[in-house]
Amino acid sequence: MMQLARILVILGIVLLVAGGVVYISARLGLNFGRLPGDIRLTNGNTTCVIALGTSILLSIILTIVLNIFARLMK
Repeated sequence: MMQLARILVILGIVLLVAGGVVYISARLGLNFGRLPGDIRLTNGNTTCVIALGTSILLSIILTIVLNIFARLMK
């Protein structure tokens, strides 16, 4: 039961930090989804956004966070 409590506390801290990063980036004018490498196609009233740069950045960040999380659980 202690293990589950530890996981939930760490997950809560990770979510709190992620929320803070999103909040601060929005206040600074940094919009995820409009990074270099994101593709935006517009044709009349239709818009298609392929967030390639954003997904690569999120993948790198999640890899680092999950590796740290896995090391803390050992």
